Amino acid sequence: MTAPVRRAGVFAALCTLALVVPLFGPQVAAVVAAVVLLGSAVITDGPLFDLLAYPGDYEDGRLYGLITFVLAIVALGLISVRASLPTEVFVGTAVLVGYGNLGEQLARLRTDHDVARVTVFAAVATVAAVVGQVATAVIDGTALGPSLESALPTMVFLAATGALLAALLRDMLLLYDDPVVMLSVGFLLWLLAELEPALGTVEIAAALAVTVGFGYLAYALETASVAGMLTGVLLCLLTIVLGGYGWFVVLVSFFGIGGLSTKFRYDRKEQLGVAEDNDGARGSGNVLGNAAVAIAAVLGYAASSASLLPGELEPGVFLFAFAGSVATAMSDTLSSEIGSVFETPRLITTLEPVEPGTDGGVTWQGELAGLAGAAVVAGISYVLFPEVGVAGAAIIVAAGFVGMTVDSLLGATLEGSFLGNQGVNFLATLSGALVCALLVLSFAVFG
Repeated sequence: MTAPVRRAGVFAALCTLALVVPLFGPQVAAVVAAVVLLGSAVITDGPLFDLLAYPGDYEDGRLYGLITFVLAIVALGLISVRASLPTEVFVGTAVLVGYGNLGEQLARLRTDHDVARVTVFAAVATVAAVVGQVATAVIDGTALGPSLESALPTMVFLAATGALLAALLRDMLLLYDDPVVMLSVGFLLWLLAELEPALGTVEIAAALAVTVGFGYLAYALETASVAGMLTGVLLCLLTIVLGGYGWFVVLVSFFGIGGLSTKFRYDRKEQLGVAEDNDGARGSGNVLGNAAVAIAAVLGYAASSASLLPGELEPGVFLFAFAGSVATAMSDTLSSEIGSVFETPRLITTLEPVEPGTDGGVTWQGELAGLAGAAVVAGISYVLFPEVGVAGAAIIVAAGFVGMTVDSLLGATLEGSFLGNQGVNFLATLSGALVCALLVLSFAVFG
């Protein structure tokens, strides 16, 4: 057994100590944590140090990786004791990260395939998180018999969501950043637990099967990298569970059409120097830059439906914000990917001819493609959501076109000096969401 596997095994065992909180209470858990931290501080060399140390720990002779890892668990434990973070979510998060890492290290012994290692991590992490939540609920006496059966689908949803986020962060960050992964997963699951999603066994199984299937298809078609695949699966799962399948169809239309558009005349784009890197496969940054606002709208919709937001903001407003952001992402992607193959773009601010690929450069062909992309999102929304109607569909098209134009204006003025491409995408989709929501509210008031 290799050193990374042994270290991961010890860390997983330490994560299991999170069960001390429901078993013996926070006072005993504090003593256990203090003992572990003290031991981490005094062990500076020897076989035990070698067992627990990350490569970077040897420079100063301190188990910084272990110390920060335990401190992250302690932080979540304190939030669980002092705030509304459920104890089962705290324990589930701890064992999710610990045993997910152990599973990944074991997988590394047998395969170098990135998707295989990620799959093992996510699967082991999900199972561990479910077991941790169930064990905590049983210890606390809050989930017995029928109540456990009714709570299990939500536990699986939280476990799978946390595993996907952890797998994504592990793919993007260094091995030493597990405390960041721990805290990020804990805070996300805390938020989702507050939303109290009502799920059945069939619904959660179907949602997982659909999202994982679409994610792997995107990877197999080389329209998404591993990180892009994980990001897409995570976002789609949240969309299905918190919004519904209609929301999912709208979002996945962008992922599908937008991803395939990167392959449009790809050889020509390479000649012009405007092709996406990695053979057009979208990474996590690109996916998040285009879809972060949409997911925020989904979360807002769920929070509004659960009466967690102040005021009387209707959930339907978040639906239009969601559609406006997706319409913007679709418009901008099609405009760039189709318009970029034409050699006479013009800078949107001055209309002067510029080189292909210049930030803020537009072509009439790209503008038409972008308008068509917004119309696709509007058409899907019109069919799937009765509240959209003809006027709502027109507003979605307008919002998509406005967002696409904002993207071009930001590209011509701020991109490169103040903003990166993903920042521009985020602000453009945000503008599309706001325009759509404000137009709908204005129409409701004055129309």
